[in-house]
Formats: sequence, structure tokens, C-alpha cells
Amino acid sequence: MDYRKCAEEIYETVGKRDNLVSAAHCATRLRLVTKDNSRVDIKHLEDIDGVKGVFSSNGQLQIILGTGTVNKVYDEFLAISGMTAATKDDVKAAAAASQPIYKRMVKALGDVFVPILPAIVATGLMMGLVEALGKAIPAFSSSDWYGFLDMIANTAFVYLPILVAVSAARVFGANIFLGAVVGMLMIHSNLVNAWSVATYEGPIPVWHLIGDVVTIRQVGYQGHVIPVIIAIFCMSKIEKQLHKIVPEVLDLFIVPLCTLMITALATFIIIGPIFATLETYVLTFATWLVTELPFGIGALLMGALYPFTVVCGLHHMYNVIELGMLSNTGLNTWMPVASAANFAQCAACLAVAVKATKLKTKSIAVPSALSASLGITEPAIFGVNLRFMKPIICGSIGGAIAAAIGSIMGVGATANGVTGIPGFLITTNCTVQYAIMLVIAFAIAFGLTYVVWKEEVEPENVVESSAAPTAPVAPSITCEKNTVYAPIEGNVIPLEQIPDDTFASGVLGQGVGIEPAVGRVVAPYDGEITVFFDTKHAIGLTNDDGVEMLIHVGINTVEMNGKGFSPKANVGDKVKAGQTLLEFDIDEIKKAGFSTTTAVLVSNTDDFKAVKVEKTGNSKELDKIIVCEQ
Repeated sequence: MDYRKCAEEIYETVGKRDNLVSAAHCATRLRLVTKDNSRVDIKHLEDIDGVKGVFSSNGQLQIILGTGTVNKVYDEFLAISGMTAATKDDVKAAAAASQPIYKRMVKALGDVFVPILPAIVATGLMMGLVEALGKAIPAFSSSDWYGFLDMIANTAFVYLPILVAVSAARVFGANIFLGAVVGMLMIHSNLVNAWSVATYEGPIPVWHLIGDVVTIRQVGYQGHVIPVIIAIFCMSKIEKQLHKIVPEVLDLFIVPLCTLMITALATFIIIGPIFATLETYVLTFATWLVTELPFGIGALLMGALYPFTVVCGLHHMYNVIELGMLSNTGLNTWMPVASAANFAQCAACLAVAVKATKLKTKSIAVPSALSASLGITEPAIFGVNLRFMKPIICGSIGGAIAAAIGSIMGVGATANGVTGIPGFLITTNCTVQYAIMLVIAFAIAFGLTYVVWKEEVEPENVVESSAAPTAPVAPSITCEKNTVYAPIEGNVIPLEQIPDDTFASGVLGQGVGIEPAVGRVVAPYDGEITVFFDTKHAIGLTNDDGVEMLIHVGINTVEMNGKGFSPKANVGDKVKAGQTLLEFDIDEIKKAGFSTTTAVLVSNTDDFKAVKVEKTGNSKELDKIIVCEQ
């Protein structure tokens, strides 16, 4: 093909240089970040000679060109556009910067909370269990054991602003110790505890910094999330700017002092009060919804909104509503709303755990779902559902419907502070109705999430690997013309059964999948290695007959960064059929949560009249599996 012409047409179609931010490539795809995707004519792009497919992923425009072609088109593209080659990190950073602001904000929240999830999960699970035991066994609630366990369980939540501040400082590139100090300031013991404001006797103390012009209410921010993150974000900007303007000789003394002082003033004078005002409005509105609207409409709306108030850190203040209900009527009708919402988020998180293939996602989602089932939803919401967006919406729908039904059935409680499964201990003669409500919340949220949510696949980044030790050449066989022999012993399956849409569609070439029985890849014919992925999980080869092959071990195994893979050959090596090219650890791949199914594809399928599969089912190494007809 005319690589120059292909590159020129792509360049014209994507909007030329003024619409391009970054360009890179992997072994099969040209990866572009554009300023405005609406200026890209996708249909025209797909019709360009040499382009095998186009899709968008994580803010990147992916143009599938195939092994051996993409690098040549990429070189021409750089020459035409005048751009420089970008790394994987460059492209990811550019793609992230081009995302809508709401997506960047959601990503920032996820990045802040994921590192602190272990602490929240551990103390959250213990909090649910301790509170449930205290409600069930009154004598236990006054014991020393209860006091000790309650202290452990409450620690992460009592000092949550500090954890959030340290994590946010890492995310925003600020000094983590200055971030910790800001977090400590927001819950300092000299301040009135935010959870005690409603019962505080007398007027709230105020600092008059400049008469009545600049005043600070002496109230802490226990349980809050958003003001802490905003404060640390502002602190990072202040610190970075001061580093630029303060001479190095004075940097150590001036920058930390000024950064802390300015941030503290901004937090207590502007950020905190604004959030407190917003909190008051939300709580007033919530009370009106729950107590005034008939037929469960208020519960429906609050069941939908509840998880988003958790995101804002407002949910702890709902204790005021519940205590008010109990003091007036003796019945807490807010509890079913919170419980339905929490249990629905548990179900949505569990659906992600069931459907996800990435071990990291599963390892976060499973304990987070368990915590949410006991009423502690922060791990599930911040660590999983909010990060992927669709699960939190599906959970909100399930929670809304279940909350409305619970309200109609008259579900209530005689206490507060417990939801989810432990909520059975405080329901009032409505255990069956409460169970029905939870089942409805779970079924709707789980079902919707499982259907709607789809795990995003990271685009692969491929470059030629550095030299690797060459294994002894295996005895060669007599290769038939245009024939591909099995490179792996295992179960050969049709192309469409490969658990990856890109491979299964045939857009990267016709071939088969192999479910390996042995962790070894051998040469499928006499030929030359043209590419060896830097992550060691895939190999490109060609032979004298012009058959170009791509052997891709596992699905999404690029994320393993070479762990479990041991190359036995180098790019440029002339290899014989049966020669060992790569060894891999099947158990390591499975442990990482990835499929071991290996794609064996003829990447230049269009050069042949037909690519026929000769064998499926159990096969040994070097069994004839593919024949290319010219």
C-alpha cells in the first residue's frame, strides 16, 4: 500500500495539525488525541485504504492499521504533520486533559479515594459489625470491649479529612505533609465538632480576624470530603506558583509558611462556609421531600439522590433528620431510604466485581460491596461505582424504586445509624417488608449494572523489545507453503469465540484462538521475528511466503507489564518452526485476572484469497491449523 497516501488522508480527515494534540502508535493502531472529535469524519476515516477500523477509547482516537503497517504510516504521519513521537504516558496525559471537566473531576475523586480504600474498608466493616452487636446486645454496648472496638472502627472516619488530604496532595502534586496539616486543621480539637453543632449549647464561637468584615466560625469539617479536596487543590496551585517566584535560597522557609497560611484562610473563610451553606440547603430540601410528599415520591427522589450526597460528604448530617423524627414520632422513616440506597450501591458494586476481568478491579469491588451491604458505602461509591459512573447511576435507580416501595409499605426503625443487613435489628415489626425492599434494591441495581456497564479496555502500547536471550533452535520441520502450524499446545477455538471484540471481529486478521495447556510459544513456521512487544506478551512474524502473523498471548495482558513472560528470541531473529519464542506463566495470568486465550492471526489476510482454519479442538504444537490460499 501507499503509506504516504494513507497518512496524508488520515491527516486531512482528522482536521490537520490545528486539531491534533498528540500522536503515538502500538503494534496495530495509530493512537491520536484531537482537540475536537466532532471535526473528525469517522466514516471517511474508515474508508481510507489501509484503515481496518476506527474507535474511541479513553479520550483517544484509535485507528486500526495492523502489524507492520502502523509503524510505517506513523512515520509518514509524523513527517506530514511536523509532530514529534509521543510516549504512552504523553498520550494518556493529553487524552485526560482533553476530557470534559466533569470526567476529569470524577477521575480526580477516584484517584484520591482508591489509595485510602483499604483503611476505609477495614474500619467500615468493623463499624457495621460493632454497631449491629451493640443494638442486638444492650449489655455489650456498655462493655469495655465495645468501647475498644468502637474506637478502632471509628478511627478512619473520625480522621477522614486527614486521609483525604494526604491522598489529594499526592494526586495534585502538592507536599503531602502540608496536605496532612490542612486536613488536621479542618478537624482540630479547638473547633466545635461538626457532628455536634445541632446539639451545641449556646452560640457557635467565632474568630473576628478583621472586625466583623472577616470572621471564621469555629466549626470543624468532620466527615466532609469535597471541601478537603478543594482546599488541597487550591493549596497545590498556591505551592507550585510560590515555587516559581520565590528564590531557591528562601524557598524552604517562605513557600511552606505562605502556602499553609493562605490555604488555611481560604479554607475557613471561603471554601468551608460555602459548602456548609450548600449542606443546609440540601438537608432542608431532603426533610421536605421525606416528610411532605405523598405516595413515596419523596423517598423515590431521595433514594436516587442519596449516593450523590455521600459523594459530597453530606450524608453524615442526615443523623439530624433521623434524630428529629425519633424525638417527634418515635419512628425513623428516613432509615429505609438510606438502607435501600446503600444496598443498591452494594449490588451495583458486586455486579462490577462479577463482570470485571481485571484482578485489581475485582479485589477492590468485592470487599467494597461487602462493606456497603453493612451500610458503609464510601468504598463502593468512591472506589468503584463513581469511577465507572454507570454503576452509581444504576444503583441510584434501584435505590430509588426500593425506597419508594419501602415508604409505601411503612418500613421504619426505632433507632438510627444502622442500614443494610444490620438494619434488620432496628426495624419495627416489618422485617418481611424490609427484606422485600432490600431484595428489590439489589435485583434492580445488580441487573441494570450487569447489562449496562462494560469494562473499558486499555489500548495497547507496543514497541520493539530490547535484546533477550535466544533459546536453542528446535529441530525444524518441513513447512508446507502458506501454512501456519500451532504455536501453542491447547484447545483451538474459532476466531469469533475469542473473548475480545477487536480480535473476534477479524479486523486485525483472520485466524484462531488457542486456550493454552502449556505456557510456551513456538514458531508457527520458518520465518523472521518482525516485532516483539516490550511487554513481552505478543510477537509478530513473517515468512518467505509473505504470511504475516500476530501471536497475542492472553487478553489485556499488556497490563501485566511483562510479569510472567520470558522471551526466548529477539526482533530480527531468523527462526525455525518449533523453535521456542516465548515462555509464559499461565497461573500468573489467571491470578492477574486475565484470560489466557491467545489470538493467532494472519495479520495480512487481505493479501490472500482465503484464510482457512484446518483444525479446532485439542491440538499439539505444530499441528496444522491455518492455510492461506492465494
